[in-house]
Amino acid sequence: MTAGEVAALVASSAGAGVMNALAGGGTILTFPTLILLGVPAIQANATSTVALLPGAAASMAGYRREVATHRGWLKTLFLPSVVGGGIGSVLLLRTPEKLFASLAPYLVLFATLLFLLQIVLSKRTGDAEAHAPHGPTAARWGVATLAQLAVAVYGGYFGAGIGILMLVLLGFLGLTDIHAMNGLKNFFGITINLVAATWFVINGAVLWPVALVMVAGATAGGWAGAHFARRIGKEKARAAVVVIGLGVTVVLLLQRA
Repeated sequence: MTAGEVAALVASSAGAGVMNALAGGGTILTFPTLILLGVPAIQANATSTVALLPGAAASMAGYRREVATHRGWLKTLFLPSVVGGGIGSVLLLRTPEKLFASLAPYLVLFATLLFLLQIVLSKRTGDAEAHAPHGPTAARWGVATLAQLAVAVYGGYFGAGIGILMLVLLGFLGLTDIHAMNGLKNFFGITINLVAATWFVINGAVLWPVALVMVAGATAGGWAGAHFARRIGKEKARAAVVVIGLGVTVVLLLQRA
């Protein structure tokens, strides 16, 4: 790797770590960076998944107090996260390389639109807090379990945007503390990606020299992002992510043309 390539990998992974701490979607930065550096699509996705794990763990450490007060939620949604992550990772490695490469721009676009949705939803947080239910009903838990399974399958397959989906899901269950939501989202994201990463490693889909370079940036970004989220509003950061995601989609489409 050249110095420029190393710099690009560290920068994209650090940015991804911050994004994952704030709302999720860090793969929007790392996956296209790997593609543009010439890494095959499936290996790029697998390598990105492994490289971002330490950053997610560092970010969750910043929310450990909030997560500790919601242990019941962890137990309920843990199993669908594990099962879904396993299914998604198996599906990825069974997808032909050319097919996945052709899907990549649209997966990034989908993740970007999820970010845009989150911006809209975040403006309604005040009303949601004012009318939030005291606790999720049994019916809501059932729907949430199935929804989490679907989110985990998508997360094991590609992953960008699962943080947004889980924030929406937690809001549906009546949780309004954004720090607790981010902590729980990070825990389930780590669970999904750890299952997927294990499968990718077993099947030799990870480019380790690249992954190790990215780990440093992702870890620093994840830790900083968790503290950064407590000090500033997220709207501007999310808007920037949308712009980046749309730009990346265009670049990937042009590259495929």
